[in-house]
Amino acid sequence: MAVQLPVAFLNRMKAFLGDEYNDFLSSYDKPRYAGIRVNTLKIDEDAFRAISPFELRPIPWCETGYYVDEGLKPGKHPYYHAGLYYIQEPSAMAPAEVLAVEPGDRVLDLCAAPGGKSTQIAAKLKGQGLLVTNDISAERTKALAKNMELYGVRNAVVLNETPERIAQAFPRFFNKILIDAPCSGEGMFRKDEDMARQWERHSVAKCTLMQQDILMTAAALLSPGGRIVYSTCTFAPEENEARIAEFLERNPDFEVIPLPEASGFSPGRPDWLALLESGENEALNLDQGGATLPGISGEASRQTAGCGRLWPHKVEGEGHFLAVLQHKGVPVPPMSSAQAGASSASCGQDRQTEERSGKSRRQGRAESAKHAGKKAPEERELLEIWRAFAAEQLSFSPTGEALMFGGNVYLSPLTKQQLHGLKTVRPGWYVGTVKNGRFQPGHPLAAALHPSEAVRVLDLSLPEGEALRYLKGETLEIPESRISHQPDTKPKGYVLITVDGYALGWGKWQDGLLKNEYPAGWRWI
Repeated sequence: MAVQLPVAFLNRMKAFLGDEYNDFLSSYDKPRYAGIRVNTLKIDEDAFRAISPFELRPIPWCETGYYVDEGLKPGKHPYYHAGLYYIQEPSAMAPAEVLAVEPGDRVLDLCAAPGGKSTQIAAKLKGQGLLVTNDISAERTKALAKNMELYGVRNAVVLNETPERIAQAFPRFFNKILIDAPCSGEGMFRKDEDMARQWERHSVAKCTLMQQDILMTAAALLSPGGRIVYSTCTFAPEENEARIAEFLERNPDFEVIPLPEASGFSPGRPDWLALLESGENEALNLDQGGATLPGISGEASRQTAGCGRLWPHKVEGEGHFLAVLQHKGVPVPPMSSAQAGASSASCGQDRQTEERSGKSRRQGRAESAKHAGKKAPEERELLEIWRAFAAEQLSFSPTGEALMFGGNVYLSPLTKQQLHGLKTVRPGWYVGTVKNGRFQPGHPLAAALHPSEAVRVLDLSLPEGEALRYLKGETLEIPESRISHQPDTKPKGYVLITVDGYALGWGKWQDGLLKNEYPAGWRWI
């Protein structure tokens, strides 16, 4: 076995799995599986299969997911830089699928970085409704924001907040919530050997406390009749069935929706809870600060059989646990921006009282105040410059609340009042900035455009290496005849650069030369 697994972990799994243990153990001798998920915000599945540079094999539990040969390096292809697919571990595609997102939903991804599940949710929203994607780690939100931009998401807000603060701002607001909870990571040992080495330090007891708090906060964020999907990449029942059973005990207005076994999901294991409660098997006791089980009723325990696992010895993927928690109430219609803004304002009064005691919080509130209220005259003028650019350079009228944030222009699915007091990384779709009275379009604006939405387009050749040269930041010699532009415009100016008809970024064409506007930090290395 190539992976060195902790002895205590192996003893636990042997006690839990019994006759299945040898099959489970043998899975660590198998290679890990790689997958990509087609980004249907930019390309439909049939079109992608027609141009795919890889052999594709469907992943059973994700309708847009495919197994690929990891050795082909799917991250080293211009289609990846065009955002046509996301590279994702196959089992990690399951949680967003069972969330059952539909266009128009109000969705919250609470523990979202680096953004794979958020981009999956965004594709299902099809540009309608709202996605708030959040991570508590400021450093990890950098990758989260970049992925949302690369994959052309227009209706998302990126936050760097605690779940509790989001609940204060948006009580009972979201009808779909995804919790990819922090966990001890047992299901990822084959993929990441470092997680196996750190397992004993990733205390199961500490993880259960975080998971419990996140679940209870999510309940306060969910609107009546809504759905929560809780997932982990660990096998420990303390972090899985026990958390769900405890949640059901404390929230009797929820029930577990059983997962379909046909897709590869094995049922939950309420019998493991009974085994832990009995205390008869010493191998199951963890010396990690005393991970304890709450008092669980027979009904709550029974419902955990409707949860699901993806086992590495049964499916082609890593270990995952999932639970679908459905609120029994009658679903409510989407809350308008005005209603949500009023709700945020009332909650904000309580937050202001609470924050007086913390210097960093006071600073955060002061910074947020700069972005609240009516638009100042200067801001209105800057936004008019954006609108003039959009009228001249785009063939459609973008929707969303136009606002200034950090000196940049965004189109937001929310109002400033709704975001007031929250640590906001991206308040919406970043479209550009105004410098010296001129609008400079941002790369995320280009990444989310379809060729028909830009007045000038240049499609670069993949076989001749033009697309790769563009991605490296080179200036290209391009004759005027290759610039596709609308009849009432000239070829000179900003050009949407595409590869095989899919957006890569901006260029500026003049007199046979294409000035490269691809961001330095995004370039092909």
